[in-house]
Amino acid sequence: MFAKAFRVKSNTAIKGSDRRKLRADVTAAFPTLGTDQVTELVPGKEEINIVKLYAHRGDAVTVYVSGGNPILFELEKNLYPTVYTLWSYPDLLPTFTTWPLVLEKLVGGADLMLPGLVVPPAGLPQVQKGDLCAIALVGNRAPVAVGVAAMSTSEMLTSGLKGRGFSVLHTYQDHLWQSGDKSSPPSITPLALDPPDVTEEKRSIQADPTLQGDLRHLTLEGVEEENGEVQQRCGEKSLSEASEDPSVGALNPDPTDSKTLQEQMDALLQRCFLHALKCRIKKADLPLLTSTLFGSHMFSCCPEGRQLDIKKSSYKKLSKFLQHMQQEQIIQVKELSKGVESIVAVDWKHLRITSFVIPEPSPTSQTIQEGSREQPYHPPDIKPLYCVPASMTLLFQESGHKKGSVLEGSEVRTIIINYAKKNDLVDADNKHLVKLDPVLCDSILEKSEQHTVMKLPWDSLLTRCLEKLQPAYQVTFPGQEPVVKKGKICPIDVTLAQRASNKKVTLVRNLEAYGLDPCAVAAILQQRCQASTTVTPAPGAKDGLQVQIQGNQVHHLGRLLVEEYQLPRKHIQGLEKAPKPGKKK
Repeated sequence: MFAKAFRVKSNTAIKGSDRRKLRADVTAAFPTLGTDQVTELVPGKEEINIVKLYAHRGDAVTVYVSGGNPILFELEKNLYPTVYTLWSYPDLLPTFTTWPLVLEKLVGGADLMLPGLVVPPAGLPQVQKGDLCAIALVGNRAPVAVGVAAMSTSEMLTSGLKGRGFSVLHTYQDHLWQSGDKSSPPSITPLALDPPDVTEEKRSIQADPTLQGDLRHLTLEGVEEENGEVQQRCGEKSLSEASEDPSVGALNPDPTDSKTLQEQMDALLQRCFLHALKCRIKKADLPLLTSTLFGSHMFSCCPEGRQLDIKKSSYKKLSKFLQHMQQEQIIQVKELSKGVESIVAVDWKHLRITSFVIPEPSPTSQTIQEGSREQPYHPPDIKPLYCVPASMTLLFQESGHKKGSVLEGSEVRTIIINYAKKNDLVDADNKHLVKLDPVLCDSILEKSEQHTVMKLPWDSLLTRCLEKLQPAYQVTFPGQEPVVKKGKICPIDVTLAQRASNKKVTLVRNLEAYGLDPCAVAAILQQRCQASTTVTPAPGAKDGLQVQIQGNQVHHLGRLLVEEYQLPRKHIQGLEKAPKPGKKK
């Protein structure tokens, strides 16, 4: 439901009566919660916001936000917990387990098929058709998805664990999750009845030929197109392949990997670093800003589904990682200007570079990427237009236009020139001047000028006429019909703000007007800037969203919008606020 960006209709603070009603609804919907837990989930004094939004397919959803995170959402009078809530109350719903490989498909909008379930030794939880369920990954009891059972447990077993098992409504990493603090699932040890690791689960499956036959493929269906008609079948892998494929667990720590999460991130950093040096960077690119190395080159070398987060590595900072690489004599880093480091030399013959084998994506991964990759962003074509106001109808009616007619600048110029020539207004002694008749006087002159200004040069006449017309514009997105709107298009607004902690944040508004998804932009900036980001309703803007990035990130933002997205600078205000070289952010 939240696989794509949603549109916010309203965002208001909850009233006392609504708070009491919500508490009663939570008690009724989740009877396993005690009174103290309900009070903890819906506190009496802390601020709770009610956000009304429309999902990308038009569903009207009410979301309850507390402490900056969505905690509950309501759809067709049914109340559902978010993953943030389930991480605090992991036993709130019956929980089914699947493989880490499956998560990225669920995030993309797929439903969970029964062959993808991992069956614990004690059997599946008992549910009825339509029951609300949680979905977790092998090795961690923290739920990563919320769904509705498509059949009862007995029907699942009778079917031989085939067919659609759960309609997934919300997942970790979807746009609803992105509207919160974007924290990762906590590590919650599986219950004793759950399979402790993938190896044990494989042994239990191999010991039961019937179960082995039923679970021989992990199959996902239900990635639907916008029209709701086309379904795409994604990736089939045997259980043995799924457990051995390095892409499994790409979004989460692999429970079978002996390395810690920190060690896995260290390895990913070095892999992307060597990949970038071997394939993307040439000698002519040097000196190269270290921020460019990370944001543009290493980031793009990150495998599909993985997230490069230097804060989760043992290095914590890019400068420390690059210092380590310099100690290995792979690169040489220098501070060419105060506070700004660059790579000035690379030892292309270093053993670690020459011996690095460029990883190839698996055929299944390539198929999924080709079928689900979004089209690259192309900026819209924006053309200024002019609308005829009531005060200028007499001037334009001779050319067949009336109040409200929309014209291009060249059309306005032609109409004015023809009007002046047709009414013999060109000065006989000076062809560069135009005599002003009563219609032109009323249309373009100020009241104080109407008895003093008798003639105007052509350029001044045309300029004044354009200024008196009402502004409008036409915006055309690639592959779409042009849309004409009155007024001036609002530029993308980039501002800096100071928070109570005396830290700067970068705020970005009006991205939607240019066809940009604020949540997608926030996700890109979070990884490139290695800074926290949030997406909230923009103050004073109907249905608009605002992206907030920690620190002064105007430089990164400018590179993304101007260099990569090719948006004209005239449509972006605030890029001059980028930090000067050597100045602390």
